[in-house]
Amino acid sequence: MASIGLRARARGALLGLAVGDALGAPAENMKPSEIRARWGRITGYVAERPAGTDDTEYAIFSGLLLARHGSALTPAHVEAAWHEWIADRDEGPFRGAGFSERGTLENLRRGLAAPISAQHRHAWSDGLAMRAAPFGVFAAGRPAEAARLVAIDGSVSHDGEGIHGGQAVAAGFAAAMAGAPSDAVVAAAHAVVPDDSWTARSLRRAVTVAHRGERAVRSAVVIGGYPWTDLAPEAVALAFGAYAAADGDFEQSVLTAVNMGRDADTTAAVAGALAGATRGVSAIPRAWATAIGPVLGRCLPAMAGHHVLDVADLLTPTPRDPEPAPADYTLAPDGTETPT
Repeated sequence: MASIGLRARARGALLGLAVGDALGAPAENMKPSEIRARWGRITGYVAERPAGTDDTEYAIFSGLLLARHGSALTPAHVEAAWHEWIADRDEGPFRGAGFSERGTLENLRRGLAAPISAQHRHAWSDGLAMRAAPFGVFAAGRPAEAARLVAIDGSVSHDGEGIHGGQAVAAGFAAAMAGAPSDAVVAAAHAVVPDDSWTARSLRRAVTVAHRGERAVRSAVVIGGYPWTDLAPEAVALAFGAYAAADGDFEQSVLTAVNMGRDADTTAAVAGALAGATRGVSAIPRAWATAIGPVLGRCLPAMAGHHVLDVADLLTPTPRDPEPAPADYTLAPDGTETPT
């Protein structure tokens, strides 16, 4: 693979996450048959005004937290940030996002602290996996460190398989950030979770059949008839399966995840971040990239105005570019950004 700089991979990862989130959001909680009946095969944005959801805003939240504390991150830092940026502020119309986030917020507002704050019905959700990309960006080439840090973040909101899912994703990102091929990225994810965990078993099943395409991946992972689509073992396996099926190609990774339905915004966000880290920001189609602006804070009002590219720059500082880029961008054909 051609040489790709760390900053280009970081921007590819976080912009890829936001693009995947925006592409997948309209198909969230849908079956493939429902997607086909409404749009045929999704090949681009189907929303009039594509935008990221809680996946993007929580990834920015974790990225800013990590930029503030780095490897010294502790559960107390994470808990304080939840209070500062979420629990003690007015909520947006999405009321703090998904089930795991709602359960965490309710516990924090009752005065519970980590890890007790993570003891709720949805501690197994993919809410940690959806915000794990910044940890892989920060710990590029160090999957074990990425897994350690994301588990600290998750200690406030998740437990068990929810933590495993976040660790698998963060470790995969860390490997991709170092230029690992797609099979090594998957191996890095496997290496940081217990081999007998639901997450590991789902990952194995998804990747084993990935060469047969999205229907095979979905059939190998999804529990038919189960109402919840935000299961971490399922969503993480679908995302890695889509990424493996496409051999890291950005467009195909994301579109495979989107068209499998289920928790499509999260699976496409994770697949997009993996592929973006693998191939760099220039692999993201220009039309998809330019639709992504600063987040509106619809889920987390405190995140309003932040752009994922700002966070990428914060997590990969260089001597020549110590400050984050401006919030508005024009992407050149080679994928570089210039302020507007």
